[in-house]
Amino acid sequence: MQTYSAKASEIKKKWLLIDAEGLVVGRLAAIIAMRLRGKHKPTFTPHMDCGDNVIVINAEKILLTGNKLKDKVYYWHTGYIGGIKERTAEKYLSGKTPTVVVEKAVERMLPRGPLGRQQLSNLRVYAGPAHPHEAQQPETLDVAAMSPKNTNYRKVKA
Repeated sequence: MQTYSAKASEIKKKWLLIDAEGLVVGRLAAIIAMRLRGKHKPTFTPHMDCGDNVIVINAEKILLTGNKLKDKVYYWHTGYIGGIKERTAEKYLSGKTPTVVVEKAVERMLPRGPLGRQQLSNLRVYAGPAHPHEAQQPETLDVAAMSPKNTNYRKVKA
């Protein structure tokens, strides 16, 4: 018996649409990262980009559990001396780039290197409900129905 290895000509990429309204960021990012890598397919090959294209809408309406809205801090460096910058998740979500929270969560779940960057380029995140990919006829993936924990079920009970 031989191990199957997918060739570039055999890879079929689908388009998926995910509505992020009311979903928990970490759980959503784990599902998106799995779909981008292609690990949900029986033809998964670790060294090939065999994942799907993922469109995420309503990224500004995601949930962070606990105190992460205020406590989660994103750091970056400008390259100059003393140039460390920081911004909280709350400022990103209320500011003009609310998509950064979802993008960073997914980026940090993908492998580092050229293949991870190529797989990340198959992710498109939009703050509102509109997206320009209707021509690709994306299939809707209902992440909220997969598990009650994907939405913040504690808030639903209360």
